[in-house]
Amino acid sequence: MNFLKCVFSSWVIGLVLFAVQGASHAVGLAPDSASIEVGVGKNDLVVTRVAVQWDWNRHWFNSNGTSLDGYFDLNAAWWHASDWKGRDENKELGVVGFTPVFRFMKTNKKGPYVEAGIGVSFFSKPYNNAGNNLGISFQFADHVGIGYVFNNNLDLGLRLQHYSNAGISNHNDGENLFLIRAAYRW
Repeated sequence: MNFLKCVFSSWVIGLVLFAVQGASHAVGLAPDSASIEVGVGKNDLVVTRVAVQWDWNRHWFNSNGTSLDGYFDLNAAWWHASDWKGRDENKELGVVGFTPVFRFMKTNKKGPYVEAGIGVSFFSKPYNNAGNNLGISFQFADHVGIGYVFNNNLDLGLRLQHYSNAGISNHNDGENLFLIRAAYRW
């Protein structure tokens, strides 16, 4: 049931982001794409995230039809932890983040790609699930990913995501996620 709640919440947030996209287009701040991700971490952690992206439209190291490009990713996530503070309690957390992402792919932005990004995230409360304590609400979020962009602009990918406070807090256990991502670029 929690998974269905997670998916439903993501679709509601996605609709809100889509509405914001329409309004922001009128003032020239429109994002280029939107995405939804679902994933898992250790100890039954379930994550759902929605995001909007702004493409940099750069082509660094352009060679043989490939180049390095990137985008800004603004995201909102819902985390469901099942062993909060080691007491077998369920807890939901909200997470918002911003990540610059570098992507290596064909210059026409179709086909396979690899990407990596490092950004910042803010948790609604410090994460502490099954003894995995992040210490504070501020976290760095980095990821590596692979994927494929189809001719109809559908982007499907896989990501490995890591959250850590980089030693700012005494507690810095970190959290790793495996995510499946679907995005659409308009």
